[in-house]
Amino acid sequence: MNDVDVALQCELIGKVAVITLNRPSMNPINQQMLIELYQTLSDIELNDEIQAVVLTGSGERAFAAGADMSEMKDLDAEGMNKWNQVSRRSFDKLANFGKPVVAAINGLALGGGCELALCCDFRICSEHAKIALPEINLGIIPGGGGTQRLQRLIGQAKAKELLYFGDMITAQEALNCGLVNKVVPLDALLDTAKEWAAKLAEKPAVALRMMKTAVQTGADTDLHHAITIESVCFGNTFTTQDRQEGMTAFFEKRKPNYSGR
Repeated sequence: MNDVDVALQCELIGKVAVITLNRPSMNPINQQMLIELYQTLSDIELNDEIQAVVLTGSGERAFAAGADMSEMKDLDAEGMNKWNQVSRRSFDKLANFGKPVVAAINGLALGGGCELALCCDFRICSEHAKIALPEINLGIIPGGGGTQRLQRLIGQAKAKELLYFGDMITAQEALNCGLVNKVVPLDALLDTAKEWAAKLAEKPAVALRMMKTAVQTGADTDLHHAITIESVCFGNTFTTQDRQEGMTAFFEKRKPNYSGR
């Protein structure tokens, strides 16, 4: 996972994997990047030493400035559907990933770049970052989950405003509407994202996975079934060594030493 290739890099720092989209200078998303992202996430999933992920873009200009239009411009509907199958496989892998993912949005996050960030658990923005889903201005609509994930995150009214107009918003506007969690200076961005990821990496891994399952699966169903999902996930945490360790540490008034099991 540490090898440099044309589309992304992955660096391991303790229990955190830092994945960097690496197609300077705007990091447009092409099929190669999507395939590498899927494989990198699959590798991380199998590595019990890694407990959290940071996803960012190379350089200062862009997190990811949308899909690579040079791959799309001549595709017909059938070709675009095939392209989108590759995209959905990777986006769904990221959205449903069993370990927490922090997006460090270092610059422009446009179209597919915004959709990629929406698949992450948390989004931290640099002060100069800008975000948009501008597809309507090209005569198309988002195809990487943007119409669905955005409204679930910030509500339908604001999501429609961003989707229908396709206008760019600043990092502060993104923070105000709940699209991102935090805005920091660019020179503090990656360190802040790593700090969040490192803190998450120290949490009990199974409980975090159950938490994510309850939140994300529950959001797609009615309240009654969502609480049933939560109850099942809650029960699952009581089968773990970490639950025993966490409760024992509480009564012994010490910091728990979680094993991820």
